[in-house]
Amino acid sequence: MNNVLKAYLFFLILTVACFPLLSKESTKRLFILSGQSNMQGHRPQEAFTPRIEEEFGKNEVAIVQYALGGKPIHRWWKEWKDPDGNKPAELGDLYNKLLSKVKKAIEGSELQSVCFVWMQGERDAKMGWGKLYKNALIGLHAQLAKDLNWDEDQLIMVIGRLSDFDMQNKKLPHWTMIREVQMEVAENNSQFFWIDTDDLNDGINRKGKKIKNDLHYSANGYRILGTRFAEACIEALSASKKL
Repeated sequence: MNNVLKAYLFFLILTVACFPLLSKESTKRLFILSGQSNMQGHRPQEAFTPRIEEEFGKNEVAIVQYALGGKPIHRWWKEWKDPDGNKPAELGDLYNKLLSKVKKAIEGSELQSVCFVWMQGERDAKMGWGKLYKNALIGLHAQLAKDLNWDEDQLIMVIGRLSDFDMQNKKLPHWTMIREVQMEVAENNSQFFWIDTDDLNDGINRKGKKIKNDLHYSANGYRILGTRFAEACIEALSASKKL
């Protein structure tokens, strides 16, 4: 056997031996977290990321969070129209920024699963757009699936339901309506799930101030939020046989 043939065989054996490792490293489970202020206040490194990495492995996940307080869902969903059928000037701009970050995080990787974690709705409740929210949630889910070239039926969406901040709808007129829509969508679509946040807005916030039924969550509340998001994703992936 000449030296050229030996070298070729050695290269072939090395390639075959390393292929499973290379394949494994290039496969990612994608977790996207977005929304408005209560997602902005969530710090993935406190609880979400450690739990996800514990479950799946640090090198096997891509976690992307992008959120901005006080913004309605139409800053994400591009087909939204107001009650008069008009499209606002700012439409989908925050989604575009989110998607840019996502694509950068998964560049060169093959996706094994996708979880979209959503914590938003306060602004829409304030504006009285509760009746538009169901279509917006479902539409945003479909929009993301299309842009990621991912099967809608396999794209998991975990929704943080609005808390018990304004159960009388005094400050934000469609507060309870948004809550009900979030539950309705999650309970009637197998790809959607919701988590409770009613106990997260009591205690001491990050500024050291005592809060009770606040619009935002306590310092510990945000850590619990991250844990609940992570556990919901893990449970949903297991249920969808994508674990």
